[in-house]
Amino acid sequence: MAEAEKYLDLPLEDVLGDRFGRYSKYIIQERALPDARDGLKPVQRRILYAMFQDGNTADKPFRKAAKTVGNVIGNYHPHGDSSVYEAMVRMSQDWKGRNVLVEMHGNNGSIDGDPPAAMRYTEARLSPISRELLRDIDKNTVEHIPNFDDSIEEPVVLPAMFPNLLVNGSTGISSGYATDIPPHQLGEVIDAVLMEMDNPHCTVDDLMTVLKGPDFPTGGIIQGKDGIKTAYETGKGKVVVRAKADIEEVRGGRKQIVITEIPYDVVKANLVKKMDEIRFDKKIDGIAEVRDDTDRTGLRIVVELKKDADPDGILRYLYKTTDLQVSYNFNMVAIFHKTPKLLGLKQLLQAYIEHQKEVITNRSQYELAKAKDRQHIVEGLIKAISILDEVIATIRASKDKKDAKHRLMEQFRFTEAQAEAIVTLQLYRLTNTDVTTLEKEAEELQAEIKRLEGILSSEKKLLSVIKKQLKNVKKTYNDERRTVIEEEIEELKIDLEVMVPSEDVIVTVTKEGYVKRTSPRSYSASNEDPPGMKETDHLLFSQELNTTNTLLLFTKKGYYMFIPVHELPDIRWKDNGQHISNIVQLDMDDALVQAIPVTAFSDDYYVIFFTKNGMIKKTLLSAYQAQRYSRALVAVKVKEQDEVVNVDVTNGENEIFIGTNKGYGLRFHEAEVSPVGQRAAGVKGINLKEEDTVVNGVTFAETNSKNTDIIIVTQRGAMKKMPVTEFEPSTRAKRGLVMIREVKSNPHHIHGLTLLQNNAADTLIMQTEQGSMFPEKPADLKRSDRYSNGSFVVDTKTNGAVTDIWKEIDYQNLTGNNTSTSS
Repeated sequence: MAEAEKYLDLPLEDVLGDRFGRYSKYIIQERALPDARDGLKPVQRRILYAMFQDGNTADKPFRKAAKTVGNVIGNYHPHGDSSVYEAMVRMSQDWKGRNVLVEMHGNNGSIDGDPPAAMRYTEARLSPISRELLRDIDKNTVEHIPNFDDSIEEPVVLPAMFPNLLVNGSTGISSGYATDIPPHQLGEVIDAVLMEMDNPHCTVDDLMTVLKGPDFPTGGIIQGKDGIKTAYETGKGKVVVRAKADIEEVRGGRKQIVITEIPYDVVKANLVKKMDEIRFDKKIDGIAEVRDDTDRTGLRIVVELKKDADPDGILRYLYKTTDLQVSYNFNMVAIFHKTPKLLGLKQLLQAYIEHQKEVITNRSQYELAKAKDRQHIVEGLIKAISILDEVIATIRASKDKKDAKHRLMEQFRFTEAQAEAIVTLQLYRLTNTDVTTLEKEAEELQAEIKRLEGILSSEKKLLSVIKKQLKNVKKTYNDERRTVIEEEIEELKIDLEVMVPSEDVIVTVTKEGYVKRTSPRSYSASNEDPPGMKETDHLLFSQELNTTNTLLLFTKKGYYMFIPVHELPDIRWKDNGQHISNIVQLDMDDALVQAIPVTAFSDDYYVIFFTKNGMIKKTLLSAYQAQRYSRALVAVKVKEQDEVVNVDVTNGENEIFIGTNKGYGLRFHEAEVSPVGQRAAGVKGINLKEEDTVVNGVTFAETNSKNTDIIIVTQRGAMKKMPVTEFEPSTRAKRGLVMIREVKSNPHHIHGLTLLQNNAADTLIMQTEQGSMFPEKPADLKRSDRYSNGSFVVDTKTNGAVTDIWKEIDYQNLTGNNTSTSS
């Protein structure tokens, strides 16, 4: 009877945890991270070892890459051929590794990001320096373990006669760990190893006198020595890497920017494309052409400039906005004692030195055993020649080889090894000269044994062997440093007035979030028609600005978008604008409440925020100058149930008026509100009754209060105009005064509030539930006191209640009206 099946009843989280733990351990130790000793990941080590075993070395002809890939997969690395081939190709790319470990014939990719040719077309062999990684691997220098099917053995680590991890660097992402170790200059790394061996107590500062910093194969300029030092001390750090660019003068007085080295790991084709897009989109003025003149003589990107362009300003802009300058983040994680560790420079050097001590010790033990074995044989041969006639007679009297060996061991006390050597000795070796040769060899072997025993018994002699090897590697393979290192990171200040062509444009922003800039010519050709927008939309802002100005767009959720006017899409007056979410990321349920143009971010101006729940916040305008503006930034901290209803700019001397839905109005001086930081929530502006909300908050000049009217509109279609002097100046956080007569049945609720200054000819648009719109000029209304209900201007029985109001923007008189904030 078959044995009953057994099932283990285990919690799912335990099973998942166990399986993921095993997977993570494998990925970390056996795939994505390099070993601190030889600087290689398992796939790289297996490729080099397979090529070495196959005799595919630098002194032999090239062989098909497919053959090597097949050997690696079949013998050592049972994974996909593409992963093996990609690793092999990367080791051959001289723009990825500082000293390539594989030489390749054929297309092995390019710095433009082109893929390599298929492995059946390319040929490869080990590079000369790879010999140093594999040197003496056949002398028991490193541990070997069985391969995946136990058919042959493979090395756990390579002997690595130079510190490959620092020389070629490494990058990889595993489970829970990532690594980014930059390449370095071979001679400098070896000098650092020698310094560490001579003085184990040396500091990172001492080491940096010889190891200046990373040395990228693509050259370029590294800025920020402090970042390098931090990385060498802790394993993590950040530097700036920028392209090498020169400004050259060409015929006709014109200039061009010539780039001959680009940052490490930047795809050249993408960089050229990005720079050409800047030219095409006219984000800056002065670039005539961007072209790639790279050929077999070297990398060369040329940015042709227009005659009066500012080359330094354009170069700074390109550094700031393209991959002509990038940040490099050190994250020096490697496998050390079978564990992933974040290692500083000293730890990496010590790991390498510790490995070399083990390698040289193992090699010396192997060579010592070989020398002693040979010494024993030589002693036997010398003894045999001294009694040659007797030895020959004994051999001749023997039946066979076995019998001869036995008799020699019995009669003359030779060991088995010596007897074997004697019976296999060739007759020509029995001459007198060979006795002297054997005696000379015996002396040499004695000296070699003494040397090897000295290495094994003395740490100092062991280190001197390592030093000698490293100096030989440096002498053979050293080259010049390619990357220049500068002390400080240069701050990139962009003068937009120089960079951006100064021209006047009409900027429009709609309530639904569509923005554009339009040339005055397109505007003039429109016969003063309304700008293009959806039927359901209306203008939030329309004004003539300059391309050197900035537009701040504020949203109801308390965010703001910083948009230089020159970066707004250039669209005809009659066409719809582009939605703001295509320019800056914005939440789906967020909406614009205000647009404020800025000429200069001065400390003389403040931004004031009003929220639905009665909060008010005042912050310096300069706090809203953004360096990076690819997404919406926090303008004011807003609680969940709250939202911004208005944003205004003041000079610090204005008065504030807040009106509520239930009909309360509060007037106070802005000095009541202390300035706070950009991300703060602000303070209570008005004390609200239950279920009451703020409709709007506005500011006005204290000196103009006699000529300032408050205009309110209710849901019942009533509009009322009253002088602001009806409200006595008070302090913030009060309830305020009633500004509409209370009616018991069907009371008025305020749905709109705005200011009318100097009885201007503003038009107010009221929208009802049915979508009908009613224009009204508040200037035509008579002034009322606080207790009246105003005049009914909309028939709400026919059209439904008033739901929204806004001040109509006069788009017919825009040109010549450039009045940005703080101008």
